[in-house]
Amino acid sequence: MPGFSFGELRKEYETLWSSMKIPAGSIADVDKLARGIVQGKPRYDQVSNATGVPWYVVGIIHAMEASLNFKTHLHNGDPLTARTVQVPRGRPPFGTPPFEWEDSAIDALTLKDLDDVRVWSIERIAFQLEAYNGGVTEHETPELIHPICGASPTITKRESSCATGCSTRIK
Repeated sequence: MPGFSFGELRKEYETLWSSMKIPAGSIADVDKLARGIVQGKPRYDQVSNATGVPWYVVGIIHAMEASLNFKTHLHNGDPLTARTVQVPRGRPPFGTPPFEWEDSAIDALTLKDLDDVRVWSIERIAFQLEAYNGGVTEHETPELIHPICGASPTITKRESSCATGCSTRIK
């Protein structure tokens, strides 16, 4: 199934963002996650300065892929003591393990061409987060799943599974 461009989905993300609500029972978890991301800001800033990806987007990806663990690759959460084993396999292609988190993170973001994005609107962030794990392959608002693996059940209409077992619409 072909992927969709940001231009094709921008309005859907805008609609979803404006209607999204954090369920009352999840507020403490969301707050804890946000505080964890803010704690990593000095390191995310280093990656942001090298790639142009906003520090908070780096932090969200770090939460998605590595549970905010700075001992693992941003690509997929594999340990920094070796090249990645999971997809994408064999990253980063330069250097010798153990890798520095910042170097590996820069490789992960440039591998996904996130350094080419110039305007980081909320809609663009949602699109890039969804695309980070493989692409945007469906296109109907009632089917759309929040890009952070079903993090908002108030907009989740259909469930499928990805490699991590989360709710997603990513192939």
